[in-house]
Amino acid sequence: MVMQDGGTVDVRPGPDPRRAAPEHSGAYLATGLCLTLYAGVLGAWTVFGITQGDGSTWDFVEGLFNPGASPTTQILGPYEWAFTAAFLVIAGLMLAQRRVARSAALLSGFVLLALSLREGVGLLHAAYRHQYTNDPLGSWALATRGLGVVVALVVLFSMFPATERRQDAPPRAAGPDAHWRRLSRICGVLFLVMALAELGWAVRDMTATGTDTGRYLRGVVDGSVLGALDLAASAEFTTVGSVLVLLILGVLALRGRREVRGALLVFAALELYMTVRTVVWLTVSDFFNRSFETTEGALSMATTAYGLAAMTSVVVLATGRGIGPYDGRRPEGIRTAAVGQEGWL
Repeated sequence: MVMQDGGTVDVRPGPDPRRAAPEHSGAYLATGLCLTLYAGVLGAWTVFGITQGDGSTWDFVEGLFNPGASPTTQILGPYEWAFTAAFLVIAGLMLAQRRVARSAALLSGFVLLALSLREGVGLLHAAYRHQYTNDPLGSWALATRGLGVVVALVVLFSMFPATERRQDAPPRAAGPDAHWRRLSRICGVLFLVMALAELGWAVRDMTATGTDTGRYLRGVVDGSVLGALDLAASAEFTTVGSVLVLLILGVLALRGRREVRGALLVFAALELYMTVRTVVWLTVSDFFNRSFETTEGALSMATTAYGLAAMTSVVVLATGRGIGPYDGRRPEGIRTAAVGQEGWL
């Protein structure tokens, strides 16, 4: 409190609008610890794959960005590597009580739950269960899947109720919010176009290879379709999952939803990583020099270029300071109780 013209002015800082409300601190802490635990398990599988493979650690590091560099097949795939890093980042933000991480954590929970349900459907088949019994690592793989179920449920049940109370903001606070809505709509359009492009290529690949649509869709929801025990997500699951996430987040962003910023950032970064891997592969395979010889090659290059530009744009827009949904001051931050000499409040 300070005195001013015979009155008092409360200059104590209000609650940090970027931090979660105190009543949600337990939920954020539980989510952060669970995601850290699961990221540690995925990291252990990655280290085990490196030690069991024929290549060196440097081969693995190169393989993170060059799909053709690793001499042996890893236990986990690039999507698992990307989500391991994402889980650690989200967990750090959760432990720091950052509100922006809530939607990213919910996205992680849904992805883990979808993977677990897919594996659960696969376990309904006796032959697939038999593989878990015979494989030396089957029990550890099953334990990892079980942990994924627990982590997914903890994250979802903790984060869904952890909504923040929206408070009435003064008229001047509408500026940053309106600015974010415009940028959010741009992100939504970029995501929706990317979803349509990925969907188009998926349909084209199925048509060109004569893939049975029913078996393809079954591979999305049934872990036993591949006929082998594999911790890495299947191509069917990652393709359809990416399209669905891009569509859902794109629609939410197009509507200007304030809470979707963290999920946009995380998934755009993941898609950007996968696109960079594609660009590296096209470079080392000399596809760039032959890409415009056919219409399909030109369209592939255009899609890759769009993905690189669009996902980079979303990452930049979603991380911009002063545009997020929680960057403005809360109205209770400064309260004036002084009465001036003219008598106005």
